Amino acid sequence: MKRISLLFLTCTFLSVSSFAQTTYEFLRLDMSARAGALGGSYVTNNDDVEVIFYNPAGINFLENSPASVSFVKHLMDINLFSLSFSTELDGIGRLGTAVKYINYGSFDQADEFGNKTGEFGAGELAFVIGYAGSFDENFYYGANAKVVYSSIADASSSAIGVDLGVHYEFPEQMLNIGASVLNLGAQISSYVDLKEDLPLDVVVGVSKRLENLPVRLSLDFHRLNKDRDQFVQRLKAFTVGAEFYLSEVLTLQFGYDNERRSDLKIGSTSGIAGFNGGLGVKVSEYQFNYGYSSLGLVGALHRITLSTAF
Repeated sequence: MKRISLLFLTCTFLSVSSFAQTTYEFLRLDMSARAGALGGSYVTNNDDVEVIFYNPAGINFLENSPASVSFVKHLMDINLFSLSFSTELDGIGRLGTAVKYINYGSFDQADEFGNKTGEFGAGELAFVIGYAGSFDENFYYGANAKVVYSSIADASSSAIGVDLGVHYEFPEQMLNIGASVLNLGAQISSYVDLKEDLPLDVVVGVSKRLENLPVRLSLDFHRLNKDRDQFVQRLKAFTVGAEFYLSEVLTLQFGYDNERRSDLKIGSTSGIAGFNGGLGVKVSEYQFNYGYSSLGLVGALHRITLSTAF
């Protein structure tokens, strides 16, 4: 456990995930080991139930009733967990649901004189329910509704939001185009009198499965809604991913996050910040994925995902 004042924890808590400035920044964190290994280039995914966190339109491609559980080992004592599930309901369409949770560990609580008065915890939770359908052949849409809850000791805040997404597929060209608006919503209750926005994110991406090589390439542009000094800088937050299909049971993923590398630069050194990698192994009806994401000199994130279908 860490000895830390409540005031310092609050400042850390508001910025921990991505050097953020709002409470609900954990919503931006990649949960899927596969998605994290691809640098977050996942808005055009069409075969993973955890696409519900990136583009709800993507669940329309899923078959049967897939389920996935993920664990993320963050820095220090910070851990994340998610559970995703999707199924098709006759006469209604494809539904999805997910839970995303982050725990910041246990802390010593002290008064203004530094005297220990007890312990407290901090965490955040998001519950998501989604629906996907089609406009026309190869053109799909999706929407999520979400409730978000955040707590530090006895204090808490909450918010509601929606995700909206579209996905267009060119089957013959093995080309996919996707776009999503994530975390569009408002705060219901706040810490003290501090009103905060959800971390709105507008994402556009494209992916292509190569014809003569067993690889799928993807390119996403994130945070297109973020105000920047010049228009070209709006494209700064791009991610690139490459997934190699080595066999029916083994895949490799590599990814690059340009903005993360820039944000984690310390002096003139970035190390391998922004670079990601992972592997996937299929055993019987189960899919196991591991993902590694470098934070440069700060450390690294480790992700594990286990998926199956019913």
